[in-house]
Formats: sequence, C-alpha cells, structure tokens
Amino acid sequence: MNVSQNEFRGAIFDGGRARPEGLSDAKGQPAGRRFDVYRNNVAVSLTEALATGFPTIAKLIGSENFNAIAGVFLRQSPPSSPMMMHYGEDFPDFLAGFEPLAHLGYLADVARLEMAMRRSYHAADAEAVNPEALAAHPPERLTELVMTFAPSVKLLRSPWPIHAIWAFNMQDGPKPEAGGQDVIILRPEYDPVPHALAPGAYEFITALTAGGTLGAAAAVATDEVAEFDLSATLGLLLTGNALISIDLPS
Repeated sequence: MNVSQNEFRGAIFDGGRARPEGLSDAKGQPAGRRFDVYRNNVAVSLTEALATGFPTIAKLIGSENFNAIAGVFLRQSPPSSPMMMHYGEDFPDFLAGFEPLAHLGYLADVARLEMAMRRSYHAADAEAVNPEALAAHPPERLTELVMTFAPSVKLLRSPWPIHAIWAFNMQDGPKPEAGGQDVIILRPEYDPVPHALAPGAYEFITALTAGGTLGAAAAVATDEVAEFDLSATLGLLLTGNALISIDLPS
C-alpha cells in the first residue's frame, strides 16, 4: 500500500493520528516504531525552534506550558519552509486566538516583538549614513530632507508595555507598568536591539518611512504630541544605524 505525502505529512505533525498503514523500512519490514521515533523527533525539533525564536514567551508561561502549546501550534501550522529561522511567523496570531491564554492578552504582542527582532536579524545588510550627515545640508533646507531606512528597522505599536515586559524578562529590567508602548527595533551592529519610543516618535518615524519630509513628519508628531523631542528621536535613529540615506528631493 502506498502512503500519500499528505497522509504522511499529516501524521508526522499530529501525534494523535494513527500511523499511516503500509509504511516499511529499507528491508521491507513494517516501520511503525521507526515512524513513531521520527514523529517524536520532528515534534521536539520544532518545539525547540519555537522556544529559541520566542524565549520571552517561553519564560512568561513556563517551559511545560510552552511545550504543550507548541504541540497544538505545530499541528495547526507545520513548517512551510525548510529554513527553521522562519518557523513561527504565525505564532503571534495563534496566541491571540488561543482561548486558554486569553487572560494574558499581552502575549501575542510580545511574540510580535520577538518575531520582529528575528526579522531584523535576518534582514539585508545596508550601509548606514554617517551621524554627521545632517550637518552636510544647508540649515534652511533641513525641513525638506527625506530619509531612507535600513531593511533591519522594524516598528511596532501595542496597547501593552511590550518593551518593558521583554526587558524585565530578558534583561532584568524594572517591573513593567501598565500602558501601551511604541517600539523600534534597530540593528546598530550584528544583533537587533528594541527601544521604547518617546511620545510622538512613532508618528514621526511612520511619516518618514512613508516618504514624508523631515518638516512634514515633525509636524505630524507635534500635532499628536506637543512636547515631541525631535533631536532625541533623530539622535536615536542616527546612532542606531537606522538611516541609509538623507537627501534633498531631486
């Protein structure tokens, strides 16, 4: 009896399914026990990959709970790529809809932060502008400048203190306080670093990434937050190697 790829794949990722009938080893002998070992190894490997990709989530809910939840997830979302660095892209949305964890509403956004850090890590390299680049332009034309961001820059907004939760669990930071946070992920060297943004900075950076000029983006930010700190935000972007060009429109 031949076993279809769909049947074999479904049984591999669902430990509750019976072994497919007709499996045999190289000697033509029934391969039931070998299949069970292989299925277990696949589940363990995917669970480990998920825990590596979402260490904050694993710490927040504990390894036993994480392993159990990973078992549910991998049955619903088997890998779509042989590259394990991409596995788990659907995990934040899975957590958002996973009823047993509904009382921990922040988990999905913390997972989105960790997924964004992974995407930043694997993003293409790009040469950042020199921090002195702004000074190369005439002061009277600074408001006309447009900026291009490095592929590694990622921006998130959450109604939860996701940066504080991450820092508390991964860097022994202070205990998180209630309230939403905007976060930018920068990759100044090899590893991505998340930064909590000051009020208005999210609107400012969003306007810049959409192609707005420095003056227009600053106006958007100050309309939202009167005390928006333009200098501090530009300093963060420049020292974090976020910008790969600063130009006047042609």
